[in-house]
Amino acid sequence: MGIKSNVIIVYGGTGYYGRKVVQKLIQKGEAVRVVSRNPEKAVEILGENVDIFQGDVTNHQTIIKSLQNVSTVIICLSAMSNKLIRRMEQIEHDAVIAIMAEAKRLNISRLIYMSGYELREQLLNELKIPEFGDIKIKIEKEISESDFNWTILGDAPAFEIFFAFVRNGKMTVPGGGLKAIPCISADDVGEITAQTALRDDLSGQRLKLTGPEAFTFPKAAERISFISGKAIKHITIPLSVINLVSFCLIPFFPFVRFLYKSLKMLNNFPADLADNVPEDHKILRDLFNYEPVTLEMETTQRIKNGSL
Repeated sequence: MGIKSNVIIVYGGTGYYGRKVVQKLIQKGEAVRVVSRNPEKAVEILGENVDIFQGDVTNHQTIIKSLQNVSTVIICLSAMSNKLIRRMEQIEHDAVIAIMAEAKRLNISRLIYMSGYELREQLLNELKIPEFGDIKIKIEKEISESDFNWTILGDAPAFEIFFAFVRNGKMTVPGGGLKAIPCISADDVGEITAQTALRDDLSGQRLKLTGPEAFTFPKAAERISFISGKAIKHITIPLSVINLVSFCLIPFFPFVRFLYKSLKMLNNFPADLADNVPEDHKILRDLFNYEPVTLEMETTQRIKNGSL
């Protein structure tokens, strides 16, 4: 793909949400660049219409060269895999700070940062998992105090979080997942982020990205059962079991420990945030032109493609 001016660069563009952002931008006719250590794999994921820049975001030269001819920066970097988890500080903090510094040097003003739904430092400390959100809290502070034309998008978990626990007619959830949580279709995250990138009137705003409804895991199991016609039984297993297993696996599979912390957060999700989901969703519907994907629609699609 030839180099164009006014490129939108998506750091983390091959990730779960990132690839949806790239897809929506391409559909809108935008020139998009993605940095990848594995260009062949990136093309396989994103297709031929994306400018794939081979490199590693933890390498400063990669950042300098990848930002040439860029007009808008979208950052959705994540180290949430067993392969990358040990490099989380480098990828999610150091690289982002370097990207911001180089973008400022090049007079790139538009910056979009994809973060957690809402990060409450006090709650994370009370749950004894401060490291679960401290990087994003630091980055958000850096961005909010900068002179970028910035927008922060706080992404709710994708609907995938419910389907991931379903096996053989059972939704087996550590801790039970009895607290309602906001959730959203990955397609909606992609569409909203793409529209945000093409607008200049959302500067200085932090938006929470959610679908129209908050779900507990039992409620999600009930809804999926109703739509699919397949009985999905919700089963609770003690979170303490995952805690013990994850602690033992730290030397070999540190990502399991991170999953435990995620589950601990989900099982202690603030009720007021779940109660505010309809209002947060209404804000998105007023700001953006899209038709939201519901859990029912997601379930139906999974039935059609044979993944449920």
